[in-house]
Amino acid sequence: CDDLSYTYTPRVYPLAIPKRDDLRVQGYLRRNGQMGIRNELWIVPSVGCVNGQAQAIAERVKRECDCSHLDDVRVYTHNYGCSQLGDDHANPRRALARLVKHPNAGAVLVLGLGCENNQVSALREEIGEWDDERVKFLIAQEVEDEVETGFEICRELVEKTREDRRQPLPLSYLAYLKVGLKCGGSDGFSGITANPLVGLFSDWLVAQGGTTVLTEVPEMFGAETILMDRATDRTVFDETVHLINDFKDYFRRYDQPIYENPSPGNKKGGITTLEEKSLGCVQKGGAQPVVDVLGYAQPIVRQGLNLLQAPGNDLVAASALALSGCQMVLFTTGRGTPFGAFVPTMKIATNTPLSQFKSNWIDFNAGTLVEDEEPHAVLERLIAKILATANGEHLKHERTGFKEIAIFKSGVTL
Repeated sequence: CDDLSYTYTPRVYPLAIPKRDDLRVQGYLRRNGQMGIRNELWIVPSVGCVNGQAQAIAERVKRECDCSHLDDVRVYTHNYGCSQLGDDHANPRRALARLVKHPNAGAVLVLGLGCENNQVSALREEIGEWDDERVKFLIAQEVEDEVETGFEICRELVEKTREDRRQPLPLSYLAYLKVGLKCGGSDGFSGITANPLVGLFSDWLVAQGGTTVLTEVPEMFGAETILMDRATDRTVFDETVHLINDFKDYFRRYDQPIYENPSPGNKKGGITTLEEKSLGCVQKGGAQPVVDVLGYAQPIVRQGLNLLQAPGNDLVAASALALSGCQMVLFTTGRGTPFGAFVPTMKIATNTPLSQFKSNWIDFNAGTLVEDEEPHAVLERLIAKILATANGEHLKHERTGFKEIAIFKSGVTL
C-alpha cells in the first residue's frame, strides 16, 4: 500500500460550548505545577531483571507501613531495559522517564540492577529535572540487601506523601486536566453511541481549557483526512501526514499487511472494514481543531486536542496516552475488557446488554443513547462521572487492582 498524497483544506467547526469557570478538580498539586488525580507510591524497575526484587519491596511496604492515605502502592514491571538497540532501546528509557514524572505518583523509587543497557545514570539524564524529595534511585548491585535498602527508602517516601492533600484546581491550562481517548473491542454501536459521546466530551473539555489526546494511528487509516483538515496550521497538517505515513512504513519494515484490521472480535461485533472502524475511532476526537502531534512518550505541551503516535493495541496505546501526561483514559468498548493502564481507565460500554452483563468491568453505559435518554443528559452524566473519578472515586479496574504498563516494542532483541 503506497503512501497517499494529501491536500490541506482547513475546516473550522464553530462550537457553541459554554465555559464553566466554576468547575474544579480536587487534585494534588505537584511541585512542578502538574496536577495528579491519584496519590500513589510507585516502584519502577529500570530493567526486567529486578522485577522480583521490586515486588518484594512493595509487598513489605504494604505489610509494614501505614499506607491508608495512599491510593495504591504499585510496581510497574516490564521485560525491557537491556539487549535492545536503537529506537527499540530508546523507547523504554523514554517511557520509564515519563512514568517516573507522572503526576499521579506522589513518590517513586527507581530500582536498577547495575549492568543493564538502560543504566540508571542514562535514565536520570532522560528524566531531566525531578523532585529529589519524591523520586529516589537504588542500584541493586551496589548494596548488600536491595530489598531491605529499598524498603527503608520507600518507608521514608510513604511518610513524605502523608503531607499531600487534595485541593480545588481548575480544569484549564496544561498543568491541569488531560484525558486520553481510546477504544477497543469495537462493535456496530461504537460509532453510534460511545465514540461520539466521548467526542462530545472531548469538545467540552477543550472548551473548558483542558486537553485531550487521541491515538491508535493504524485505526485512523481511511479516516485520517477528517483529522488533517482540522489541523490548526500547515505545520500540524504536515506532522499529521507524517504520523500516518510513518506508521504505514513501520508495517512495511516488517513486511506486514497495513490493512490487517479489523480484529476477529471487531468482526463478530459488526465491524466489516478498517475504514468503518477508523471512522468510529476518529469520532472520539470530536470536532475541535488538532493543535499538536506527539511522538511516542512525548509530553503534552499544547492545550487542546492532540494526536499521539502509538499502535491500536489496547494496553500499549492506553499506556502511551498516560506516558504523555494524561491523568485518565476513557476507553470505549462494545465487547468489554477488564484491563487497566497505570492511570484510571474508564470503561464506557457502547450498549446496555454489555453494561449489565459485565457490570464488574464497565464504569459507564453509553447504550442509553439508542434507547430513551437525550444526548445532552448522557453527556452531563459522563462529565459528572469523569469529574468524580478525577476527585478520587475509584474505577472498577482500580478496585480489582488490574493496573499495568505496556511499552511499545520495535526492533530486535540481542
